[in-house]
Amino acid sequence: IVFSGDMDKVMAAFIVATTAAAMGMETTMFFTFWGLKAIQKGTPTGEGLFGKMLSMMNRGGIDRLGPSRLNFGGMGRWMFKKMMKDKGVTSLPELREMAIDLDVKFLACLMSMDVMEIDQADLIDEVEDVVGAATYIADAQDAQINLFI
Repeated sequence: IVFSGDMDKVMAAFIVATTAAAMGMETTMFFTFWGLKAIQKGTPTGEGLFGKMLSMMNRGGIDRLGPSRLNFGGMGRWMFKKMMKDKGVTSLPELREMAIDLDVKFLACLMSMDVMEIDQADLIDEVEDVVGAATYIADAQDAQINLFI
């Protein structure tokens, strides 16, 4: 379950997911609330006033995610990306592409999308489905590992 939209936490979720998939494990990522930002295209969303305000404050898109600490109005994001590049660390967009290439299943939370006024068209094409929590739980009930990030 990817609950956070913080760059460092989303990165951890994709590292664990791609590692599991590379080891041959069937892997599903269920994106809910702020975690949806990692699978959004980054275009403005929202129908009503609050939905549009939410979109202006945090439009989403994997390149717009900021670190959970030391964001410094966007400077932290730039700094961490530079540090990662300098150290040869795989970037977050590359990790997401790797997850797609490894057939990690992406599911988006219907309730969170409704609340945040995000349409399925606002998500990347690789999102397999928009589902409720019960669908995810049914998918995960036989899993040997289940993580909440």
